[in-house]
Amino acid sequence: MLSVFTGSRREIGEAHGRTHTTLITSSLEVYDRLFYDFVGLGWAEARRVAERFLPMIERGFPAVLDEMDGIARGAGLDLEDILTLNCRSEISLTRASGGCTAFSINRDGTQWLAQNWDWRRDQLHNVVAMELHPEGAPALISVGEAGMLAKIGLNARGVGVCLNAIRSQTLGEGLPIHVALRKILEAESFEAATRVATHARVCSPAHVLIAAGDGRAAGFEVHPGLPGVLEPHGGAITHTNHLYAETATCQVEDFPRPDSGTRLSRIDRLLRERLPLGTTIDADTLFAMLADHDNAPLSICRHLNPDQPAEERMETLFSVVMNLRERRLTLRHGKPCARKDTLKVQLAPA
Repeated sequence: MLSVFTGSRREIGEAHGRTHTTLITSSLEVYDRLFYDFVGLGWAEARRVAERFLPMIERGFPAVLDEMDGIARGAGLDLEDILTLNCRSEISLTRASGGCTAFSINRDGTQWLAQNWDWRRDQLHNVVAMELHPEGAPALISVGEAGMLAKIGLNARGVGVCLNAIRSQTLGEGLPIHVALRKILEAESFEAATRVATHARVCSPAHVLIAAGDGRAAGFEVHPGLPGVLEPHGGAITHTNHLYAETATCQVEDFPRPDSGTRLSRIDRLLRERLPLGTTIDADTLFAMLADHDNAPLSICRHLNPDQPAEERMETLFSVVMNLRERRLTLRHGKPCARKDTLKVQLAPA
């Protein structure tokens, strides 16, 4: 189900909060458990930790605080609850990392972005797809978690973004990851989107894969310092959950799980073997790659692994394929191997 919200930031936030009150409350419960599992914090303590990021948002993207306050009002919560939810990566990812696989590919003048989002199963039913029409910014589509500003998506200017979590103890000055993703999705151009990574900076490590309908793409291994930059090879960029650009690895120590490297090698091989130059691409072609089970259960399409501790069992919760030239996003909620029902959303070019 797609939610469409239009108006000022506060109006959009209040509509988001009212529409998804139950899911937002459920998200808070999920992260209350997750913070305790990974960093030993209760919700009240996590709220206090999140307060340190408020001045960073006030400096780097102050306008979005109105929307966060609106979400809180609409859902009958405190602003501090929504702030904590939107800073969940900075609070918890020193110990936890997801298993996302993302890639971009350009063929025949069409720029594609695709990824699986892997996370704890208890967040599956709190996934929301939103089409936002904020005043003074491009219309955008975001697929993410209820109560959060943004995650994975595209905008009417043809700018799109994917995300890979990075487990690291690095934390500094910059925008929280999910606030930065929203700023990228409001960018008027590819250049403006990439400046979020290179100039505004992000306060904890992640990989953001940014592309545009005109065919440009780059991966940014962001952190508080100068990000590592990944350029396309053979028209493609791939990433999982470890750093590999020298500019990033010489500054940041990460702690990836062993399957991050095997998933990266696998998606590289699939792109080479299934999409050689001259191959016609459509969304189903890319979903088939996201449904790959090589090295299961720790495969690109990630399934329950009973050998892992219960709190660390990550599964694929949704898959997204984006055609940026056409401003079209296709979503499969759940594992791409099991779900054939899709949500297709297309924005008018701006």
